[in-house]
Amino acid sequence: MKTSFKINTIYNQDFLEGINSIPDNSLDLVVADPPYGLGKDYGNDSDKLEYAQFIKWTQDWIDLLIPKIKQTGSFYIFATWRYSPEIFVYLKSKMTMINEIIWDRKVPSMGGSTRRFSSVHDTIGLFVKSKDYYFDIDSVRIAYDEETKKARSRSIFIGKKWLEVGYNPKDLWAVSRLHRIHSEREDHPTQKPIEIIERMIKASCPEGGLVLDPFAGSGTTVAACMLNNRNYIAYEINPDYYAIIQNRINRINNGTYDIKTSADRKSPKLLHNSNQVSLAL
Repeated sequence: MKTSFKINTIYNQDFLEGINSIPDNSLDLVVADPPYGLGKDYGNDSDKLEYAQFIKWTQDWIDLLIPKIKQTGSFYIFATWRYSPEIFVYLKSKMTMINEIIWDRKVPSMGGSTRRFSSVHDTIGLFVKSKDYYFDIDSVRIAYDEETKKARSRSIFIGKKWLEVGYNPKDLWAVSRLHRIHSEREDHPTQKPIEIIERMIKASCPEGGLVLDPFAGSGTTVAACMLNNRNYIAYEINPDYYAIIQNRINRINNGTYDIKTSADRKSPKLLHNSNQVSLAL
């Protein structure tokens, strides 16, 4: 049986309504930044469910999503510490957990609660379907500075690959949250920095592979895919955010997207919108 679906396309609809159009075993990577259940206003009530409803809703969309991921595929999910234990335990019954990543938002100390420690991080889970999952560590290594290289000049270090190509990012990612002064900032309350999403995409999706973002928000995953030669499918239910994503795509396509986060940003390989793909299933 053959089925056709559009890649490099943003769908202005609920992901749960559109998921059936995605073939099983077709996704190289899923990057999901769903509502956290904290009562934020995204133009609808998606983040205002009571605890039990929120957990069930999360489990329901996870169950629909997992069959769409390839056996070599990966799944990153953002969560708050309040609900990540329940979500991760559920996912561990379905997939293999590779990492719990802590995103340190680098929030400055400016008061806060006097009854608990201030929360300044988000939690990210990395899950895979099999031991043969794709992972390219060399694409996301962090270069050593010249002072460090000089300190490792003893003969036992000469010729060591890791000294030249850089070190493996740890599971604590210290990247500033986006403020109004940041050039990549869009009008969205919980926009993620493209630096974080790029690391996920480069490490866990081959060039030309297919990435799904079921809760596209401001379109950071879409932008990261376009700037790094990956295909995408994205869903965003809010029409205002959908318009933000389309504007972001247009700026990338016409060369006015002013953001530099990767070493190879000088000559990005852009992908065209709305390509038709047929998969044999």
